[in-house]
Amino acid sequence: MSSGGAWLDWETDGRTWPHRAASRFVECGGYRWHVQVLGPENAPAFLLLHGTGAASFSWRTLVPLLADRFCLVVPDLPCHGFTRPLGVSDLSLDGMALAVRGLLRHLKITPQLVIGHSAGAVIGLSLVASVRSEPATTPQMVFSVNGALKPIRGNRLLSPMAKALFANPLSASMFSILARSTPLGDNLLAATGSRIDPEGEAIYRLLLGSSGHVRGALGMMASWDLEKLPALLRRLPVPLALLAARDDPMVPAKSSETAATLCRNADLTFSDSGGHLLHECDPDRVRVWIEESLNNQRTNGVNAA
Repeated sequence: MSSGGAWLDWETDGRTWPHRAASRFVECGGYRWHVQVLGPENAPAFLLLHGTGAASFSWRTLVPLLADRFCLVVPDLPCHGFTRPLGVSDLSLDGMALAVRGLLRHLKITPQLVIGHSAGAVIGLSLVASVRSEPATTPQMVFSVNGALKPIRGNRLLSPMAKALFANPLSASMFSILARSTPLGDNLLAATGSRIDPEGEAIYRLLLGSSGHVRGALGMMASWDLEKLPALLRRLPVPLALLAARDDPMVPAKSSETAATLCRNADLTFSDSGGHLLHECDPDRVRVWIEESLNNQRTNGVNAA
């Protein structure tokens, strides 16, 4: 993907961005990154990765519950939110993981924990796999919230469709126009099965109205290939904690259940409600799950943060 399209402007669109004071912009690896760093600098580092079509704000309600004991690193993924490409970008799974790893190197931060939502969980797993030859820099545990951990139904249809839409820059422009002028944005939010706060709803509408962001989401879907994921899960060198909402209409809980059977050190927890954006509408539930998962690993003798 090459730079272009209507990108969000930090001075106008970002004026009320959640946790704005923690934001910084850095250039590395072919991107001008927007990333937030919160919490004590000497605390265990915790990387938070949002899903396709979202941005760092997706963690806005969970961040205050973790910032007292972790150094939180919360980026906008490539071509999402305020992270812009400086040239041609690789939005494949491997490309995303490589880009995030480059950002962490630039920040001189080695996360001990990684949490990802939906597609962000897959990026987190790929990130761990990409550094497995460097034990000193490998995160000690991965958390997945409604992780998109298996090829979605209809992938043979949707992937070519995303490629076709991505190939035509006018598709993203038309989508963003419709999102600004029709109920499209509200309908997409309703499809998540989650009830989030008005602040979050407004930001999702803002993102959907940005053709640059929409094109980034399309490019990510067009490049997504999970064929190697089962093998990655089988050889995952660190514990994996999975949280899945039974009422998630976008990523069935079965996806996490299947992943748990493949991973040698996985723990699966179900939530009866919350929908796809569980981490946004019930952050305290997610905080408790994180703490319980860490305590369980300590009990099992794993040196998790």
